[in-house]
Amino acid sequence: MFTSSLARYAQPVPRYTSYPTAPHFHGGVDGACYARWLGETDPHKPVSLYLHVPFCDQLCWFCGCHTKQVRRYDPVADYLDALGAEIALAARTLPGRRHVSAVHFGGGSPTVIEPDDIDSLRAKLDDAFDLGPDCEISVEIDPRNVDHDKLEAWHRFGITRASLGVQDFDPDVQRAINRRQSFEQTQAVVGALRNAGIGSINLDILYGLPLQTTETLRRTIDLAVSMRPNRIALFGYAHVPWVKKHQSLIDQDTLPGPAERFDMASDGAAQLAAAGYVALGIDHFADETDRLAVAAANGRMQRNFQGYTTDEAETLIGLGASSIGKLQQGYVQNAVSIADYIRKMRAGAFATARGFALLPSDRVVGRLIESLMCDFSFSIADLRRTFGSGVDHLQIEVARIAAEEKDLIHFDGDLFLVRSEARPFVRTIASRFDRYLATDKARHSTAV
Repeated sequence: MFTSSLARYAQPVPRYTSYPTAPHFHGGVDGACYARWLGETDPHKPVSLYLHVPFCDQLCWFCGCHTKQVRRYDPVADYLDALGAEIALAARTLPGRRHVSAVHFGGGSPTVIEPDDIDSLRAKLDDAFDLGPDCEISVEIDPRNVDHDKLEAWHRFGITRASLGVQDFDPDVQRAINRRQSFEQTQAVVGALRNAGIGSINLDILYGLPLQTTETLRRTIDLAVSMRPNRIALFGYAHVPWVKKHQSLIDQDTLPGPAERFDMASDGAAQLAAAGYVALGIDHFADETDRLAVAAANGRMQRNFQGYTTDEAETLIGLGASSIGKLQQGYVQNAVSIADYIRKMRAGAFATARGFALLPSDRVVGRLIESLMCDFSFSIADLRRTFGSGVDHLQIEVARIAAEEKDLIHFDGDLFLVRSEARPFVRTIASRFDRYLATDKARHSTAV
C-alpha cells in the first residue's frame, strides 16, 4: 500500500528514545543542576543504571556509538577508575541508599574489560547501591573479544541477559563494514552463555547494510533463529557519515535504497513471525514467554535510550562518558570526550555537559510519543487521567493530524491508532507531534 509513498513516509526523523531528543539538549543543564535533581528524587523508589564503556578492539565502520578503538589496556583502566568515582559520587548525592531495578552495560564493547576489573566494578556497585536478586543486569557482548575467563567474570557479576551483535553473517557484507564474525564464533558464545545459566539472550541484526540484499538478510535471520535467542532486534542501519566520520569508509553506492530497505524490514519481520517470534514496537521481536513480550501484551513495555525495556524506574542514572540519564525533572548527558570525563571525575565533580529541563507540555507529548512507539496508539482519556487539563490543548492537534493522515490513522475522538499496515512509519507519525523538530539542526536517519 505504501511502497509508492516511501519518499513521504520514510523521511529522516528521530528514533524517539527520548522526547525532546538529544539534539535539543543544551549547556544550561550542568553538574550543579544534575546534583540538585538527584537530591530531589524519592528515596523510596528504585533507580536504574546505564554504564557506558566507550572502547572497542576494532572499529566497525557501520557503528553509530560513542566509542574509540584501543590497542592498549591502560586507557580502559584509567577510565574504569573514573567510572568508579562517578558511581560513588552519584550514590552520595542521592537521598538514601537506593535499590537498583536494572543495570545495563553498553558501548563500545563492555567485553574489553578484563575479569579482575569486572569483579571490581561489581564490588563498587555493591558498595554504592543495593542490587538485589530481582535486578535485571544486561551486557552488550562482542563475540569476537570475549573468552572463557571474561564470560566467567560476567557470570560472577550476575548478568541475567546478554545482547550479542550479529549485524549480518554474509562474508561480503562483513568485509564492507569491517566486522568479520562467523556464525560458529557467535554460536559458541551463545552456547557458553547458556551453559553459564544466563536466562535471556538477545541478538542484534541490521538491515540496510552495504552489499546486503533481502536474500543475505534472510540467510542471516535463518542462522540467528537456529540459535533460538529469546529476543532478536532487527534495526535499520543509520548511515550518518556527517556525524560518524568513519562511516564515510562505506561506499554509499553499495547501500540499499529506500524500497530495498522497506522490503528487508517487512520480509525480515514476516520471517521472524513465521519462526514464532512476537513483533514488539518497531524493531524488536521476542519469544512469547519473554518478559518483554509479556510486558508488551500487558501494555507495560517502556522505551528509553537502550530501546525497548521492561524497566519502570522513573530515574535512570547514566554513568560514563557520553551517557544520558533521565530524571523526573529532565535529561542529563555527560561529556562525550573521554579525557574531559576523566578530568571531571578526578576533580570530584559531575561530568554533566548538557541536558534538558522538561516543561509540563513536554511530559505530555513525551508520554504520547512513547505510547505510539510502544503500542502504536494512545488514548486522550488516558493522558488526561495522568496529566489533567494539560492535555486539553492536544485535542484539536490530534484531530487535525488524524484527518491529514487518514490513510495511516484511525481516530474515534479518543483512541488514536496507527493502522497495522502503517506501523513501519510510526516514527514519522510521532514526529508530527514533535514541537522541536522544526528547530532541529541535526540530520536524522530514515524512518525505515
